[in-house]
Amino acid sequence: MRKSWLLCVLMGSLAWGQAPAQSNPAPPPSNAGPAPGAAAKAPEPAAEIPESAVVLTIKGVCPASEKTAAVSKTAASKPAAKKPADCETKITRAQFEKIANALSPNVSPQLKHQLETLLPRFMAMSDAAKEKGLDKTPHFEEMMKIVRMQVLSQELQRSVQEQAEKITPEQINAYYKGHPEQYEQFSLDRVFVPRFKQQESDKEDPKTMTDEQRKAKEAADKAKQQEGEQELTKLADSLRAKAAAGTDFIALQKEAYAASGEKVENPVVNLPKVRRTGLPPAHATVFDLKVGDVSQVISDNGGHYVYKVVSKEELPLDQALQTEIHNKLKSERMKEMMDKYTNSFQAIPNEAYFGPAEGPGEMMRGPHLPPHPMRNPNGAAPPAQAPQPDKD
Repeated sequence: MRKSWLLCVLMGSLAWGQAPAQSNPAPPPSNAGPAPGAAAKAPEPAAEIPESAVVLTIKGVCPASEKTAAVSKTAASKPAAKKPADCETKITRAQFEKIANALSPNVSPQLKHQLETLLPRFMAMSDAAKEKGLDKTPHFEEMMKIVRMQVLSQELQRSVQEQAEKITPEQINAYYKGHPEQYEQFSLDRVFVPRFKQQESDKEDPKTMTDEQRKAKEAADKAKQQEGEQELTKLADSLRAKAAAGTDFIALQKEAYAASGEKVENPVVNLPKVRRTGLPPAHATVFDLKVGDVSQVISDNGGHYVYKVVSKEELPLDQALQTEIHNKLKSERMKEMMDKYTNSFQAIPNEAYFGPAEGPGEMMRGPHLPPHPMRNPNGAAPPAQAPQPDKD
């Protein structure tokens, strides 16, 4: 799923243009819902609009053909003639959706409404900018170089994604058969023994203690914690032996919680549907056990774990699993293909000019290299008040 950076630019520009607050509240839209208490009327289904039908008329903006003719007529005579007052541009459904599809393959109702507002504004403003000759400035030329690189980079990513999508059923079946361990599903019982005991709350206020009393108390608390940790470690070994002898896991879990000072009346010990990615890597040895086997104690920073394999089955290659494998192969293929491009160059910056290298969290993210093309007069970035574009 990718966002269109160009739509983000358009959204931000619209927000900048709408930023000044109005003193009077805006009137409610004509298609506002009924007043509270009124009978709700079901919306009528939208009629099918032919592709040749005009869906947007922009008055005051000349069609491209008229602009070209105006330019040729005024090329030899200056100043340029004013555009006709009745000039208008009509956009058909096919033309509108072509523009929308360039921004996002998923042309949602929200996107259509956003573009309906944005497109006339940008057509009118870009015409005004051309009349001022702003498309001939060095700044414009440099901006277009960057925008062109951005669009080409995005098109490359889109092309790679399309190629990576081409996973055949035979490839999915081959991967499924070649990695059977990834599609085993287990039912596990598990006992968890906390690493530390619950500490009783101090009744004595540390503020009333002397430094020596405080240090003595801290040492005593640390010793008590270590002693409790050792007791729970031994308990985990004891519970593991009981589990191997057939003791019920719920009873073992209750004993573990009681020893640690935790109060859990109805502990859950069964993990009914677990695959190899469902447990931490340090616990993965559990999946090598046979049905009925009990694991050794597995310890980590959180505590101690004992598992028992209740059942094991092989998942069938149904539609859900086919989709999972397709997405996995697609992701691997995309990474492999993109790595060829992202690793095909080496940039060596001059630190005397750029300064020391930035950390990963400070590095530039996304394709938004140049500043926003529309900025407030004081140079501040426009407010990000526009709705977010759809993801496709």
